[in-house]
Order: sequence, then C-alpha cells, then structure tokens
Amino acid sequence: MRCAILGDIHGNLPALEAVVRAIKLEGVDTILCVGDLVGYAANPTECIQVIRERGCTVVAGNHDFGAVDRVDLSYFNADARDAIEWTRQQLPETERAYLAGLPLTGQLDSICLVHSTPYFPEEFAYIQTLYDASLAFSKLEQNIAFVGHTHVPVIFVNSDPLDYFLVSEFDVPNGHRVMVNVGSVGQPRDMDPRASYAVLDTDQRKIFMRRVKYDVEAAADRILKAGLPETNAQRLFWGR
Repeated sequence: MRCAILGDIHGNLPALEAVVRAIKLEGVDTILCVGDLVGYAANPTECIQVIRERGCTVVAGNHDFGAVDRVDLSYFNADARDAIEWTRQQLPETERAYLAGLPLTGQLDSICLVHSTPYFPEEFAYIQTLYDASLAFSKLEQNIAFVGHTHVPVIFVNSDPLDYFLVSEFDVPNGHRVMVNVGSVGQPRDMDPRASYAVLDTDQRKIFMRRVKYDVEAAADRILKAGLPETNAQRLFWGR
C-alpha cells in the first residue's frame, strides 16, 4: 500500500492544488490528512471540498474545531483567532457539519492519525522535543503515527535512545515505532516556503518527505484581499 499523508492546509488553496497535482504522480492508493483544513488563509470552503471529493481519511485539528465552536478561541494568538472568526462566517452549513463531525484520532491498519498527540488529543499539545515525543510514544499503540500541528516535518523513532531525523527518505526500522510530523501544506514553519507532505510505502517500508513549490504570491494576495491579517500572508514567503 502506498499512502499520501498531508495536514495543516489552513485554507491555502494554491498550495493544496499543487500538492494534489504532485500526489497524482505518486501512484498512491489512499490519502490521509492529520487535520487543520481551515484557518489563516482565504479558501477554507474550497479546501474542505477538495479533501472531501477525494475521499480522504481525516482527523480534526484545533483550527477545524475552532471554526465550529468546539474549542475555546482564547488560547489562539490574535492573527489565528481573527482568521478563525472570519472562517466561521464563510463556511456553508454542510462544511461546518463536516468539520464538527471529524474524529480526533483515526486508524488505518497499523497507522495512527492524530493532529496533535496520541495522549489527550483533545488538548492539542505540541510534539516539539524528544521529551514530547517520548510521552507520545508511551500512549501510541500502532507501529506508525502521523501527526501535524507544529508545521515542521520531522521523523521520531522510538529507539534506545529515542532519536529524530530530518531527511527526505527514511527506511522504517524493524522493531521500532515511528512518529512522523508531515509538516504543513498551507503554512510551513521550517524556513522552507514549499508545501510539505509525506508518502508511506508499506511494501518498501519507506517514508518519503516531499516538498512542492506553489504560487505563494497568489495565496498571499487572496489573504490580503479577504481582509485577513497581513502577517498571515507575509509568513508564507518566509516559511515560518
């Protein structure tokens, strides 16, 4: 089986369309998504529709739940909160119902999907350090987990000692569990503005971390024309 895994799309339609075009060339059997379809950028409804049309397996992100009043917005920063409040006004009822019905976790064979962490996924904590990863592994029952939320692609391995890798191709080791942050389609934060996603090939036991160029200027222009915070547009050029 060959899966594409993406996340943190954040309403960035030009980035998502570029990733979808790239995925078509991958020969994948299915597409998985670790959440945050909306937030920050200007095309939340269209991004949800692209994902739904492709029958993707999706789990909820904090921005998804924020857009449908399922999390408290007070913990979001001002730019994120403004974008979520704007998004609430844009979404048709069908898309609102879709986001509200997303699960916090998902499973496909031996693969776990979660936006934040396998422990208390409803709290939307970040996995940023080896200590964070060790907590996540302590609650992870599957062999492989795909996560998002930080917008930074990285692969953690439950070895002794626990380790992490910043590579474009990774051989899944026997006898160890692996947790992969797939980065962000719509708002990368690792100083690389290209959209990020991952591909898992279960037959080859390989994980591929992909980057795709897209029209950043078009995405930024849509944000500004929608009256969303200027920072949401500027950071796309910086990849941070």
